[in-house]
Amino acid sequence: MTDVLPAVLRDLQFADAPGVVVDSPPGAGKSTLVVRAARHIAGTGEPLAIVAQTNEQVDDLIAALARAEPGLAIGRLSAQGYVPVPRIAAHNNVTVDNAVAGLAGCAVTVGTAAKWSTLTQGAWPWAIVDEAYQMRSDALLQVAGRFERTLFVGDPGQLDPFSTVETERWAGLSWDPQLSAVAVLLRHNEVPVHRLPVSWRLPATAAPVVSEAFYPFTGFTSGTGLHERSMSFATKAFGSSPLDSTLETAADTGWALHELPARHSMRTDAEVAQACASLAIRLLERGAVAVSEKSPAGAPVSADRIAIGTAHRDQAAAVRRFLSPDSTITVDTANRLQGREYDVTIVWHPLSGRRDATAFHLESGRLCVLTSRHRHACIAVARAGITELLDAHPSTGRMYLNELVKFPDGWEANQAVMSHLETHRIPA
Repeated sequence: MTDVLPAVLRDLQFADAPGVVVDSPPGAGKSTLVVRAARHIAGTGEPLAIVAQTNEQVDDLIAALARAEPGLAIGRLSAQGYVPVPRIAAHNNVTVDNAVAGLAGCAVTVGTAAKWSTLTQGAWPWAIVDEAYQMRSDALLQVAGRFERTLFVGDPGQLDPFSTVETERWAGLSWDPQLSAVAVLLRHNEVPVHRLPVSWRLPATAAPVVSEAFYPFTGFTSGTGLHERSMSFATKAFGSSPLDSTLETAADTGWALHELPARHSMRTDAEVAQACASLAIRLLERGAVAVSEKSPAGAPVSADRIAIGTAHRDQAAAVRRFLSPDSTITVDTANRLQGREYDVTIVWHPLSGRRDATAFHLESGRLCVLTSRHRHACIAVARAGITELLDAHPSTGRMYLNELVKFPDGWEANQAVMSHLETHRIPA
């Protein structure tokens, strides 16, 4: 990133294009780049607008920027009735208001795309759009006219924008509102594109797998070597249970597939939910210790460093029923885990127990998010039969003239990930 940032800022300031795009694989330092770019632009003395996609992302960015630059006046453009979360309230240099007028003295103003779209006046010479691949093109259209030059930062392999209304009528159009802001921007403008080539989150055991499955044309490497990270357990297992075998495989190789017997099941499969929770609980019981460049002497893998990812909210709720009410293990959907980082992730495979492979469950971005949140190990939990399901349901979605084709598609990405997981299978 030290090599990329000067080139990005140079293009942003002096190129003829209205903006610059930075593609970032999982854990490549995207947030760090946004903070450093914001500090640089704010240092010019001109006001900067930052657009994020969710309130969680807005608060995370503000907290990171406030820590890095305590003397910088930061404005939090919020909805009516917003109550600052602790990580925002802790900083005296952050002002919260639901109107731009109340943030007139701030060098940097941060808000969601939805909030920015409500403004009826005002213009900014500089803007940064974070998670730009999550932003729908129609959302960009509503705010782009207010910014002279814009830095777009995001991960092209993550979840695409979604809509609750039918968008088929616009399929194939260059300004299809369902396309990401970056996709439409690049189709209508000659814009410089930079790429961050190194993931500092994914270990050396994971970066090649994720890169090959989801980023075949813009591959990346891990910032750490094979022996720089490791995970071990403070206690030994008595006997050989499937849970312990799965955890030990994950600790040794960085991956594990905890495979339950093949069976068509309900979406909230209780056995899969229990297996996900039991693996997380057992990981804590055995006192997992993670060694990394951040903790050369080793650090305990605490509950807040473990995540269980699902495709649906009701699946997340099913998992939580097997955890104690006061558990700090994160259990959430891929959409809400996007952008977050943990030591160990446990993934309820989206195709587990299904009779069919729908476009939703084959979405490559969903599986990419679920398998790229970890620093040490990823454990997939699923019923046997996913490979056979994929073979029986090849991609058959409609094709439209002039439609942008996403590659690799979900079917191919799922096949690539399963071929790797099958070499780390532990029958439950």
